[in-house]
This record gives sequence, structure tokens and C-alpha cells, in this order.
Amino acid sequence: MKNLPILFILLASLSINAQSSEYQVSSYLSDGVKAPNTHHIGEAWLNFLVEANADFDKNITQATFSANSTLDWHKHATAQVIIVVDGEGYYQERGKNPVVIKKGDVITCFKETEHWHTSSADSAVSYIAIYGKEPTVWTEKLTQEYYHSVAEELKGK
Repeated sequence: MKNLPILFILLASLSINAQSSEYQVSSYLSDGVKAPNTHHIGEAWLNFLVEANADFDKNITQATFSANSTLDWHKHATAQVIIVVDGEGYYQERGKNPVVIKKGDVITCFKETEHWHTSSADSAVSYIAIYGKEPTVWTEKLTQEYYHSVAEELKGK
């Protein structure tokens, strides 16, 4: 019975210590950082949720594009998974027809597949991209003319 207060103090201090441990916590609700207009036209924000390291070989990034933005053609050395968390956009692989992507959609793009994805003409889009640690290979500029032709083609779909 005499040891009960000591046990209580010991457990309380362990609990406090556990609560104050440092965890790496991030949020996909954050806007992230405004991306420089290097491989896109319009406004884009990147939220680097998880960066690849020795223990986990994938990057997880949330990208948010304002309406009527473009993203250049590119490919990755590994597969890429895109999870649309808000809004509406476009996705296209080289040699295939473009499609509308919207909140709830999940797309897998296989390694070395040239593609692009971004917002629709009338809606911002936010998606989480999961991809390998190798750098993105940018292959061709996506022109405004081509983007607008896709927007016209997909209007109402």
C-alpha cells in the first residue's frame, strides 16, 4: 500500500514522457508551398507529406492546382498512384485519350509511362501522389492550345 503513491507517480511520469515524445506529424490539409512555374502554367502548391528515405522508398506529395492550370508531360522511374482528394481535373497517358478525374478517383500510372495530370478548366484539383524517390523526368511542354482542346473535348463529361 505504501508503494501505491510511488507507482502512481512513476506511471504518471511515463505517461507524460510518452505524450511529449516527438513524432513526425504532417497534414494534407496544409496548403504547402507555392511551386515555381517551371513545369506548369497557373498556380500550384506542393505539400511534401512524406519524403523517401532509407526506411520508406516512396515520396507522398499533395499537389493542388488552381483551375485552368497545366502540367507538362513527364514520367517516373517507378509507378505513380494518384488519389484525387478534392475538385476535378484531367489525366492523360501518351497515346491514350484524356479523362476527367474527380474527388475519390485513384489512378495508377505504370513506370516509364509518359503522362500529365492537372486541374480542369473550371475547377481546382487536389490530389495525393505516391511515387518513387527518383527524380521526375520532364519530357515535353504541354501547350495552352492542347490543354484548351482537351478541356473542350471533355466539357460535360
